[in-house]
Amino acid sequence: MQLEIRLLGSVEVSVDGQVVTPGAGKRRAVLAGLALMANRAVSLNRLAEMVWSDIPPASAVANLRSHAAGLRRVLGQRLVARPNAYELQLAPHELDVLEFHRLTGEGRNHLAAEPVGAIPALTAALACWRGAAGDGLPRGTALDNYWASLDEQRLQVFEELAEARLAAGKHGDLLSELRGHLAAHPLRERAWAHLMLALYRCGDLPAALTVYRKARAALNEQLGIEPGEELTALHRAILDRAPEVSYSQRSATAVTPQRPAPAVETRPAGALGWTVPRELPPDWVTLVGRTAETADVVATVTAATPAVIVVTGPPGSGKTALAVRAAHTVAPEFPEGQVFVDLGYQASVTPGEVLARVLRALGVASAQVPDGVDERTGWFRSLVAGRRVLLVVDGVTRADQVRPLLPAGTGPALIVAGQRRLGGLDGVRRLALSPLGPASARDLLAALAGADRLAEDPTATNELVRICAGSALALRIAGARLTRGPGMSVATLVGELADGQGRLDLLTHDDQSVRASLAAGLAVVRSEDDMAALLLHLLGAFPETTPTGVVDRAAAQLGVTTQRVRQALHDLVDAHLVYWDAPRGYRLPALVREYIAELDAAQPVPANPPVNRKPPLTLLSEPA
Repeated sequence: MQLEIRLLGSVEVSVDGQVVTPGAGKRRAVLAGLALMANRAVSLNRLAEMVWSDIPPASAVANLRSHAAGLRRVLGQRLVARPNAYELQLAPHELDVLEFHRLTGEGRNHLAAEPVGAIPALTAALACWRGAAGDGLPRGTALDNYWASLDEQRLQVFEELAEARLAAGKHGDLLSELRGHLAAHPLRERAWAHLMLALYRCGDLPAALTVYRKARAALNEQLGIEPGEELTALHRAILDRAPEVSYSQRSATAVTPQRPAPAVETRPAGALGWTVPRELPPDWVTLVGRTAETADVVATVTAATPAVIVVTGPPGSGKTALAVRAAHTVAPEFPEGQVFVDLGYQASVTPGEVLARVLRALGVASAQVPDGVDERTGWFRSLVAGRRVLLVVDGVTRADQVRPLLPAGTGPALIVAGQRRLGGLDGVRRLALSPLGPASARDLLAALAGADRLAEDPTATNELVRICAGSALALRIAGARLTRGPGMSVATLVGELADGQGRLDLLTHDDQSVRASLAAGLAVVRSEDDMAALLLHLLGAFPETTPTGVVDRAAAQLGVTTQRVRQALHDLVDAHLVYWDAPRGYRLPALVREYIAELDAAQPVPANPPVNRKPPLTLLSEPA
């Protein structure tokens, strides 16, 4: 089957060269949503958000399945049913959006070094368009952000093509096209600059100066601002008849004002490219045993669409170190900036606050950051559309904190690090870090404390590895303690740690603390679900996994449903504070158990606590 799906205009499907009508508006919206997320499973809930602008009706699932059945009659086996989801399998050339992105990237590769060479690819990219993106589909849905981003990219490509054509000396040919473009989009300063330059090179200096006055009036009337430095500098150069604004084939690469190079720091705020953030923290942490995981992150953010990966794992597993290492590895692929935001596992941080932080990093002045989350989201997506910008957000606790940062197209990439898997983010790659295995743990200790010291007492080394329980943070602290005390043997450190009394006190070094890491993870769970935190204490009553029947007995004593208890346990598993070992049951990681035991010892439990307080640890014990 020769298949082509067109979204850059009214939604169309071509099968073996014949245009096929996919159906009414909502069915076409289902097709558009599946095509934009091609080769990834799209949940029914996510599809509903793409089809209905308000609360989906009670029949939404049945309607979606009916639409899918209708589309399958057109698409055949390309539409695959998944559990509570659908996946549309497409090759890149079969979707006009991906073809547009491919041609745009090809043209931009030429634009910086050889602008004239960009003309064929950028012209072909614009030829993919037949009208407004998603024309005729329901509005007010989750697809609106995709259409807005694509329409913005179309404007940028038009202006980049104009830049290339100016470099080729096509001044007169551009005049009518630029005037039409500005009539529809009067706030595009870059296009005003192109029109001024084209008129000047056609020998019409008065018209070029008049265009500047019109641009200034439009910006003042509609936004209350003056033209930016780029347009103002071009105006001055034209007034001075500066040689750099005159056309010559030898100076064709400098025919229009370019975005300043990243090294320039005195730039006006308000647009990406004027401020190029370089915010990645130093890559100084010793990273051992994560080669495959690092490669996974690198591959996702440089090749996938959307280029988003969520790195999760237990407290102290090295999520941040891995994210930073991968970000430094791919930084050359993102020359237009790298933004790093640390949410500190604070559940109180809102999506609006995250967006404001990112906008400021991209050069938007604090006073210009919009008040509403929707406006901030729209501005952010307009700024990064089609641009090679990398965002790294650490310490994320909820999906909504980073959902507005999901790329709406090619160009930007996002790395998220947090304890939870953030299942509310659809269509993203997830990477769960497991505890380090014994071999990797020994390698990390050897890198920190020296292989010779470990080789002196292999038995003690193995015991130290066991005590640290695969926690990269605990291993780093143990290595640091050995390094700080040159005369301390591994056996001595193991002796201090082995008795369990104050073990977490010893697993602290400078600002690194296993206890603090575990406390942050537990605080997030407790802030959102008291039941989950309560059950974490209950699980600490058992030496290994929980006995059978504990869910039913816990529900009975607490006066809640078994489903409520299971949901709380699921939350703990999702936060990597509890492991599920089928078929034996739930199990606390060793260091989490140590921390819970410490809390229990510090806070005696009343005999008959209320339901919303920690119950006695015998609650889930086996009956006599």
